[in-house]
Amino acid sequence: MDASVTRPQERSGLKLALLAFAQFVVAIDYNIVYIALPDIGRELGFTAQSLQWVVSAYAVTFGGFLLLGGRAADRLGERRMFILALGLYAISSLGGGFATEPWMLLTARTVQGLGGALLFPTILSLINKSYAEGPERNKALTVWGVAASGGLAAGALLGGLLTNGFGWAAVFLVNVPLALGAAIIAPWLLPADPPREGGRGGFDVPGAVVATAGISLVVFGLASGPDEGWSSSRVIGSLLVGAALVAAFVLIERGTRNPLAPLRLFGNRSLAVAMIDILILVGTLGGEYFLYTTYLQNVLGYSPLTAGLAFLPLTLISMVGGKISLTLLNRQGIRPTIFTGMLVAGIGLAALAMGMSPNSSFAALLPGLIIWGLGAGIAFSALFVAASAGVSPAEQGVASALASTSQQLGSAIGLAVIVAIARAGLTGQTDAPSTIVDGLRTGGWVAAAATAAGALIALTLKRQPVAPTVDAVSPEGPDSVAAGMTISNAL
Repeated sequence: MDASVTRPQERSGLKLALLAFAQFVVAIDYNIVYIALPDIGRELGFTAQSLQWVVSAYAVTFGGFLLLGGRAADRLGERRMFILALGLYAISSLGGGFATEPWMLLTARTVQGLGGALLFPTILSLINKSYAEGPERNKALTVWGVAASGGLAAGALLGGLLTNGFGWAAVFLVNVPLALGAAIIAPWLLPADPPREGGRGGFDVPGAVVATAGISLVVFGLASGPDEGWSSSRVIGSLLVGAALVAAFVLIERGTRNPLAPLRLFGNRSLAVAMIDILILVGTLGGEYFLYTTYLQNVLGYSPLTAGLAFLPLTLISMVGGKISLTLLNRQGIRPTIFTGMLVAGIGLAALAMGMSPNSSFAALLPGLIIWGLGAGIAFSALFVAASAGVSPAEQGVASALASTSQQLGSAIGLAVIVAIARAGLTGQTDAPSTIVDGLRTGGWVAAAATAAGALIALTLKRQPVAPTVDAVSPEGPDSVAAGMTISNAL
């Protein structure tokens, strides 16, 4: 084979590997902290009420700054933002690992959330601009989705291993060489950012401030509700002020020349439906992670390490689901793939709820885990394929940020709602396994029903012709695929 052809193909593969690796790092960090929380609370002196903010400080900042991160990628350049975000991630992780006081760790987690908010939509924008809509992008986003799905579940496993072997600080310090290594390699693999004139000029500062504050307050209120109580003045105030700021943001966007999130993007049915189903899928995912972890440790009596290992089947099967997603996307299209994935995930959640009992075993949970992981793996990649369809290259960053914001809001909403339902479903006032299981199963049934409803929502997507498949990701980017291979016109 001609070396001039082989080298660009290899470079394209390495670029995709770098982007998938960066996503894997972000996904790992979402769950890796959970199992270390008891040790963190004990050694740094967190109270029972304040310990949740080790997770929530990251979630609030991540969710609040996603729109800003996506538009910054569009305006300032993806490679520039990719390197900056990884640098923030590495520095904040180092600070978290060496924290000796609660405020130090919470500050580090806040900066980590900012780094994640800049990185997540930038990765998606780089993929969507580098690979043509259709089979090329399907393949690239499937690789990304496998990395994301695997990282979510692998985070729990690594959290158990690192905490058990090296202490809680290791769950932060492990990010430092990973993030720095990716940042150092980036200039050799990612395309240089184009000049900042023209389409990259102008930035909606008022919209950025209002959107970031509004979304942050909404996420803050949702994250605080399960522990502080939904009648808490701080929770109610955060949600009301946040909602008012989001409404003000919509008004600002209607009148500004360079909007942070052009409202016409919501007229793209594919993006709008994807945002709804991403919120549902990730919401039930986050809520069920909580239920599953609680069941393993509080009912079955698993240690943190054993509980982490119990996530391994979910990790492996979600990767298999990602590979199946690519086949379905190329053969059946976006709508059938999302419908299948969401429906299968809902069935799996129901099976997992049925497998929970006070005297159950891990074997009883395995069928539900396998079905749930398979469906979630199929749906996850397909939803982000849908979110990118029909969006111009100049707005892929903000479209990715909108989808990512739905993901983060879904996580906060799902955890808050499912935890509240699980607690309301308790049949007694004791901590006996039977009463705990009753609440967990109630939460699981609600998660299953919501995911099945997401499958029905997917049917509102328009049908689109299935594009011819390609054997490899093209090294030439979007211009290398004929216009007939795109599906944007049909959407």
